[in-house]
Amino acid sequence: MNEPSTTLITGGGSGIGAATARRLLDRGERVAVTGRGEDRLRAFAEELGTPEALLTLTGDASDPAAVQAAVDATVKRFGRLDAVVANAGTATHDTLAEGDPEGWREMVLTNVLGPALLIRAALPALKATRGRIVLVGSVAGFVHTPGNLYGATKWAVTGLAENTRRMVTGDGVGVTLIAPGRVETPFWDGLGGALPDGLLLTADQVADSLVWALGQPEGVDVNNVIIRPVGQPV
Repeated sequence: MNEPSTTLITGGGSGIGAATARRLLDRGERVAVTGRGEDRLRAFAEELGTPEALLTLTGDASDPAAVQAAVDATVKRFGRLDAVVANAGTATHDTLAEGDPEGWREMVLTNVLGPALLIRAALPALKATRGRIVLVGSVAGFVHTPGNLYGATKWAVTGLAENTRRMVTGDGVGVTLIAPGRVETPFWDGLGGALPDGLLLTADQVADSLVWALGQPEGVDVNNVIIRPVGQPV
């Protein structure tokens, strides 16, 4: 019998990360999730009945030591690492003309440096399993929005995905960029919880695409998946 696969998800205590973790656990796989909020991670584990196949790790996705520690703890607990999902992200919901540069710093570090750190830390283990890297980007990384630095961070993630693919494809490691449109997640909390008009994807719908990408047969590398709700024009 094949050993269950192991996936590490950053920002896995809520939203798309949590939905993906649930689906993988339901498939009998093993999952480690990271997040900055210890209480949120504890609540997530308790909601699922604190399964043995779930490891929760408190840490900042933009902290090199914390990211390396998460990878090391995952391999120590489960004996291998088959995939990583760079899901942690944040947005300031402002513009270059009016925004607060201090908030931009955290956003850029989390959204751009964070995925790069995860790739660097996980690569030796992923080479050993010929595993997969999934980066959660955004439609904002393909469509320009006036004065939107968040969008610029997601353009960086779009480029990082292809740069990484070219670096690791010879090692048998797959790289997928999942770029959602508008999704009903805690992402909108920075706007007071007000959701945009029109249909929104659910975190579960995005997680379905993410798990599909992770489950591709050996030798198949799906690179870019853009997923929008019907009715989102851009």
